[in-house]
Amino acid sequence: MESNPEPSPQTPSESWRVRYHRIIFEADTPAGKAFDVVLLVAIVLSVLAVMLETVPSVAERHGTALRVIEWVFTGLFTIEYVLRLLCVRRPVLYARSFFGVVDLVAILPTYLSLFIPGAHELLVVRALRLVRVFRVFKLARFVNEAHALRDALLASRQKIVVFLLVVLTAVTIMGAVMHLVEGPENGFTSIPESMYWAIVTMSTVGFGDIVPVTPLGKMISAVLILFGYSMIIVPTGILSAEISRVRNLRDAQLSTQHCRGCGREGHDADAKFCKFCGHGLDREGEGVEA
Repeated sequence: MESNPEPSPQTPSESWRVRYHRIIFEADTPAGKAFDVVLLVAIVLSVLAVMLETVPSVAERHGTALRVIEWVFTGLFTIEYVLRLLCVRRPVLYARSFFGVVDLVAILPTYLSLFIPGAHELLVVRALRLVRVFRVFKLARFVNEAHALRDALLASRQKIVVFLLVVLTAVTIMGAVMHLVEGPENGFTSIPESMYWAIVTMSTVGFGDIVPVTPLGKMISAVLILFGYSMIIVPTGILSAEISRVRNLRDAQLSTQHCRGCGREGHDADAKFCKFCGHGLDREGEGVEA
C-alpha cells in the first residue's frame, strides 16, 4: 500500500508570506480581524483629516498638524500596500485588481501634492477602501450583491453606450436648434454653450444660468424636459433587467476568501482553487498548493 506523500515543508520566506497573508488579507483569525478593524479606523481618520483641512478656520489653527497626520497615514498605507504585494505570489495581478488599484490611488495624491498643489485633497478616494467592511465582518450576502451589481453593469455596458450615444445626438441637435432660435443675445452664445443648456434641461436639473426667452424657445425647452423624463427610465430598466438575469444565473454563494496567489476574491463558498489564477485557497489555516 502506497502512503500519501507528505506535504513539502515551506521555506522561511514562504512561511513569512503565508503568515502575513492571513493577517493582512483574511479576517478569520483574531490578528487578521484586528488588523482590518484598525485599518478601517485609520482610513476614516485620514479622510476626516483631509476634510477638516479644507475648512478655513480649522486649517488656520491646525493646518500643520493635519498635514503631519496626513503624511503619517500615507506612510502607513504605503507600507501596507507594499506588504500586500509581497504577500501574494503574483503581485501584478493584485496590483491590477479593483482593490489593488484603489490601494495605490489612495496613497498617490499625497506624493503628487509635492508637485501639484492641492492634489492631496483627492485622498478622499480612500473612502472606497471602506468597502472592505463587508469582508471584515463576514457579510458575505453583501459581497454577493456587490458582485451581482458589477456583473449586471458589465453585461449592460453595450446597451448603456448605445443609450448615451442617442442622448448625445439629441443634445447636439437641440443645442444647434436653440442656438439658432435664441441666439447669442439670449445667452446661447455658441452650440457647445447651447449643448450645456440642453444637458441641464434634459436632466431636469435646470440651473437657470441660461434660459430661453422667445415663445418658440420655451416650447422647445418644455418638449426637451418631457423627453428627458421619458429617457430617465431607460438605463434603470436596462440595469434592472440585467440584475434579474444575473441573479438567476448566480445560484452559488460566494465567500470572502482571498487568493494568496493573486490577492483576488469572489470565489464560490466551496471552491478549493482560485478561479482567476488556479492557486489553492487557504482553508482553515492550511495552505493548499496548486
